[in-house]
Amino acid sequence: MDIATRVYNHKWKIDPIVRSLIDTDFYKLLMCQSVFRNKPDTQVTFSLINRSVHVPLAHLIDEGELREQLDHIRTLSLSRGESTWLRGNTFYGKRQMFRPDFMEWFENLRLPAYHLERKGDQYELTFEGSWPEVMMWEIPALAVLMELRSRAVLNNMDRFELQVLYARGMTKVWEKIERLRQIDGLSIADFGTRRRHSFLWQDWCVQAMSEGLGDKFTGTSNCKIAMRRELEAIGTNAHELPMVYSALAQNDAALAQAPYDVLSDWHEEHDGNLRIILPDTYGTQGFLDRAPDWLAGWTGIRIDSGDPARAAEAAINWWQQRGEDPSQKRVIFSDGLDVEKVAELQKKFASRVNVSFGWGTLLTNDFRGLVPNDGLAPFSVVCKAVSANGRPTVKLSDNPEKAMGPQDEIARYKRVFGVGEQERIKVVV
Repeated sequence: MDIATRVYNHKWKIDPIVRSLIDTDFYKLLMCQSVFRNKPDTQVTFSLINRSVHVPLAHLIDEGELREQLDHIRTLSLSRGESTWLRGNTFYGKRQMFRPDFMEWFENLRLPAYHLERKGDQYELTFEGSWPEVMMWEIPALAVLMELRSRAVLNNMDRFELQVLYARGMTKVWEKIERLRQIDGLSIADFGTRRRHSFLWQDWCVQAMSEGLGDKFTGTSNCKIAMRRELEAIGTNAHELPMVYSALAQNDAALAQAPYDVLSDWHEEHDGNLRIILPDTYGTQGFLDRAPDWLAGWTGIRIDSGDPARAAEAAINWWQQRGEDPSQKRVIFSDGLDVEKVAELQKKFASRVNVSFGWGTLLTNDFRGLVPNDGLAPFSVVCKAVSANGRPTVKLSDNPEKAMGPQDEIARYKRVFGVGEQERIKVVV
């Protein structure tokens, strides 16, 4: 596919940014089924948060174009082929991963209304309603903002300039793949949907990874691309679940228990490689210190903030203290990765645990240095649950740069979860 020509000629009705409800991360569907089963009546608000305030989204992106793309998403529903794939495919070795009642609900889903308002150089974009419906906005909303920003830069480029840009971008990705080929025992997946340059570019990157890395490439988080390219759909759970469960807690004791209640519900539904702990929502070390013994029997841990080596060492020590063999456990690194960090972490931990990588933005959106003023450099934007049943949500993270929530609630959560001083680490993407 000639991406440059497609970009040069594209009309959004032919090339919409989001073209399917399963153009989303696999863990959103797994979490949505869990929420549908356990907390279907919870009312939530999700909000777009641009951590990179130096990127003036409202100045770069036309409000009318943004509304057109968001309105288009609200018309989407599952196709018969997509429903068949979800109902009949094997995910993580399990057939019928998605229950009939959930699938019936999902087949009838249309995403709820949104609220969009310009505030200075940024957009305020929020979604309100029942948790299972609203949570499905997160990934499409991020994809739209990221790609409209890309298109705003590309619109000023002529045909040959676009061809050279994409040739350079492809060369950059392929050179990374050639370096990854040299890493013995590598296991790496695409986690790049939420901050991708575009759908077409993510699709190309996934195909390049598949061809270039062979068995070292384990799949993609993007369900639409996994279905299209006959690859494994990869993903487990995210911070959203403990953030909302914690907001629903009636007192400090219930708050302290909430992150484990999430995983108790998950434990009832999933086994094997889907039993992956994400411990950093309110601090990794405190989470592990207070964790019930049954969690030590889970398959592994995903590390998504703070110093990755320090978090991996904490996990290894925890397994050893709980009588588990770390060499039989999996550690998934997924924060701010590029080739150098992948190689470093693989070398340090491959002999001690089963190491995997979820490679995100710097796979699917690394156009750094390829246009004037670095106008296509990736930036950090998130779409998070900010309240549940009228109560604010909080995320502390192992990196305070990623913390979110009202200051008084952040202070309360730090007290309840015993979080002291934290090292600030620059958020790359």
